[in-house]
Amino acid sequence: MHKAQAQEFIKEVLTSKFDKEKFTNFVRNILNDFETKDNSYSGNLIPEAFRDHISHYRRIGRYEDPEGDLMDILIVQTKSVSKLERTRSALRNFVVRHLKTFDKNYALVAFYSKEDDGLDWRLSLVKIDYEINKSEDGRIKVQEDIVPAKRFSFLVGKHENSYTAQKQLLPLLVNDNVSPSIVKIEDEDGSIEAAFGIQKVTDEFYEQYKNLFLKLTEDKNLTDTLHQQGLEPVRFVKKLLGQIVFLYFLQKKGWLGVPRNQKMGEGSKRF
Repeated sequence: MHKAQAQEFIKEVLTSKFDKEKFTNFVRNILNDFETKDNSYSGNLIPEAFRDHISHYRRIGRYEDPEGDLMDILIVQTKSVSKLERTRSALRNFVVRHLKTFDKNYALVAFYSKEDDGLDWRLSLVKIDYEINKSEDGRIKVQEDIVPAKRFSFLVGKHENSYTAQKQLLPLLVNDNVSPSIVKIEDEDGSIEAAFGIQKVTDEFYEQYKNLFLKLTEDKNLTDTLHQQGLEPVRFVKKLLGQIVFLYFLQKKGWLGVPRNQKMGEGSKRF
């Protein structure tokens, strides 16, 4: 897929409310192909421990990468928006239980809420790692290490600009001649795991934050004005940027502009 075409395609999917057909087509374009499944689970087929959180889930496919690693593609419908936002550990554990049932270590999952008809949804890679440790008596012990879903998750949908998700996943769409590996190998960028990794995003954020901080503290017009007001530029800029970031946090929580008689969290996510 040409880059411009891929950019339009990924933007359309990730800035819209969740749609099963769009999601399936999106995954097929990322993976180039996968084995279609149509396994649906609800009611008593949901493990009892998760019935308060999940109303329905569907296994739509199975992907095998060039190295032979396997990944399930799932759609999970939560019972409410709050379950989607606040019970990430429970949702991750639910997917892990599914993976153990089907003897796999990876799942690509779309989580959306029944309550708001999927206006905002979460795209996650859930992974089970195994660490091999040697005890003092020389015995080998395999320890399961579940990677927290929050490290491999993008919040997307109608109220999200999804900039990071679009940027990270774009190379998989553009490189449609090769089926991607699931596991990142050394410095390889073309894997599913690399696309969901946050290290590059974190480094980019802090680099841009640092550059903005330096730009403001070195701006003569600004620093002269601040000095006239008896304010120290470095302290002022540090506080200013910190407050802007905090306001974005409040906005993401839906705590700004909450309508009268509505609950906290129901304010505009683009206030």
